[in-house]
Amino acid sequence: HIRILVGINVDEIVAKYQSKGLLFKGDARQTVDVFMKQIKQDIQSAVYERKVEDGIVQFVDDIVSEKIEIRAHPEKNLHAKIYILRPEPFNEHKSGSVITGSSNLTDAGLGTTELSNYEFNVLLRDYEDVKFATAEFENLWKESVSILPVEIGKLKMETFLNDEFTPYEVYIKFLTEYFGKSVEFDPSSVSDLPKGFMRLSYQVDAVNQGFELLRRHNGFFLADVVGLGKTVIAALIAKKFFYTNGYPSHVSRTLIVVPPALRDNWQETLDKFGLHNFSIITNGSLHKIKDPRIFDLIIVDEAHKFRNDTAEAYDALQRICKAPTRRQVSDGSFARKKVILVSATPLNNRPDDIRNLVFLFQDGKDSTLEIANLQRFFNQCSDAYETAKKQVALNAVQEDVRHIYERIREKVIKPLTVRRTRTDLTENEEYASDLKAQSIVFPKVLPPEKIMYKMDADLDELYDLTMSLLSDPREGLTYNRYRAIQYLVPSKKAMYARADLLSTQLAKIMRVLLVKRIDSSFFAFKQSLHRFHKATVAMLTMFENGTIYIAPNLKVTEHIMEGREDDLIKLIAEVQDTDPTIQICTPEDFEPDFLEGVQHDEALLADLVERWNAVDQDPKLEMFVRYMNDTLFDPEQNPNKKLIVFSESKETTAYLHDALKRRGFDRILCIDAGNRHALRETIKQNFDANIPIAEQKYDYDIIISTEVLA
Repeated sequence: HIRILVGINVDEIVAKYQSKGLLFKGDARQTVDVFMKQIKQDIQSAVYERKVEDGIVQFVDDIVSEKIEIRAHPEKNLHAKIYILRPEPFNEHKSGSVITGSSNLTDAGLGTTELSNYEFNVLLRDYEDVKFATAEFENLWKESVSILPVEIGKLKMETFLNDEFTPYEVYIKFLTEYFGKSVEFDPSSVSDLPKGFMRLSYQVDAVNQGFELLRRHNGFFLADVVGLGKTVIAALIAKKFFYTNGYPSHVSRTLIVVPPALRDNWQETLDKFGLHNFSIITNGSLHKIKDPRIFDLIIVDEAHKFRNDTAEAYDALQRICKAPTRRQVSDGSFARKKVILVSATPLNNRPDDIRNLVFLFQDGKDSTLEIANLQRFFNQCSDAYETAKKQVALNAVQEDVRHIYERIREKVIKPLTVRRTRTDLTENEEYASDLKAQSIVFPKVLPPEKIMYKMDADLDELYDLTMSLLSDPREGLTYNRYRAIQYLVPSKKAMYARADLLSTQLAKIMRVLLVKRIDSSFFAFKQSLHRFHKATVAMLTMFENGTIYIAPNLKVTEHIMEGREDDLIKLIAEVQDTDPTIQICTPEDFEPDFLEGVQHDEALLADLVERWNAVDQDPKLEMFVRYMNDTLFDPEQNPNKKLIVFSESKETTAYLHDALKRRGFDRILCIDAGNRHALRETIKQNFDANIPIAEQKYDYDIIISTEVLA
């Protein structure tokens, strides 16, 4: 008959009682529960070998058959190792023995292997010693709690010892372990939807899958294509996270990082879904976050805009995402942040760009993915990418890049991404039936249709010349007006971090802007060209006056061109102490090439301004009006006779609005960043697909809007 008396870790139980203001005097049920929990953990962490399993099964069977009896002491952390062996009968003449010391009943403890521990034990055979040890054991035995055979018998059912599972059940268990809750379609996981929102099975799956990726990898890409409700899915995950991240003892906070144009949409959605304790901040204001530890979840919309790790915005976002939270976990450390990166195009960039986004929530040298060292992996991909680009044959470059991207997609992006296309929804039987039952039909989007317009010979020549001057770095514009800090002498240049890089980027932005403007509308291009010329003349004027003001945050050009230099000097004096970017320079503070470039640009710009001012035709507008009359408002193609026109330029949208009005199109609504808030309800009433035409309150046929509001 074998009796085993064990101790449990009563410190946790005592602490739990003390937290409730109670005195712990032993709790039989809780003692059994703690003991069983420890036994299960030991079984689950044991070496997975046949002899180990056979030994555990034999041990359990011996307890169930009462050959072995186990009790646990509810109050003492028993740490002594005493083995009492007594014969039957036990008396002075048959005393048995007591072993006490450091050995456990293991191979290492008993010294049966070459790698055994160094143990020290004492063997006592005197009757009085055995009697004393037995008496102490019996006293503790009486105070202990019996671990009933029925409790031990449950171990086989609740651990891997269970041999009653069918192959099908084992397969389901495998799917659950690998995919988590995303294998289940649980409509209740998306509950309390606000009025006007439907419970869609593909969104339920996305919420479950995304939540599991947050748990497993601390972040993921939410990359469903446009129109499938990424904002709704992110809001549901954020709400679920709020109530599972230690609530109510810990109240989570969520930070949503968005482009300015999307702020209102997020605010409205999160308010409707009842998400608590969230803050919305725009991309350019991340530096205003003083204590990033207060946030537990970060949601970044249009995340691909943060792919450049040399940008200040990326640095600010990385600091926020990498900072620990204030919620403590079981080991005493602070929990890591969870990050949701919302982007319809997560893999459309250089390997380094993908790496930067992944590193917002993954440890580069110890990731949760199959590839533990992501830093080495991406270094290899980047080196291969640079090597591929140096090849002469274009098809060879494309093939090598395809292999690099395929590797990144399979090893990194795929296990970290929730993505569905409209084709996925229509081809998946369950999703398709769900959409059909709720009368949801995705429109068939046709590919872009090119519409050509013609220019006469003179305008065509001017257009080609302009494009050449805008883009040719040798004979064309230098854009030196926007590269002033690059040409400062070293002593002055030192106060600007990365002066060369910033100047080059600004010049590139101006070149791209002008090219976009000429293809947006001739009107917008003329306005931009005029401003560029005006700024260049202002720089030359400052050189002639002997004083050059570098103040990126002030409207220097306007003051100089309007002859208000005294006002500018007063303004600089007022803000100079708080604006470190301000410098007052002389012509000698610049490299000679700077002034030469500005003079070169002024001559080219003056000629272009004069020639474009003489252009009074707009063949693009005339073709667009003709196409509207003949095609865009054709009842067969556009039964509702509603049209939305986008342009990136606010000047183009205003010009188009006035031009169409003059041509008889009266019911036009023009939207830009300045009036979008005031007209929000008007837009919804006219162009919301869920509102029947007959119920719309306003009467507009055309919306002309800046592209950023799309």
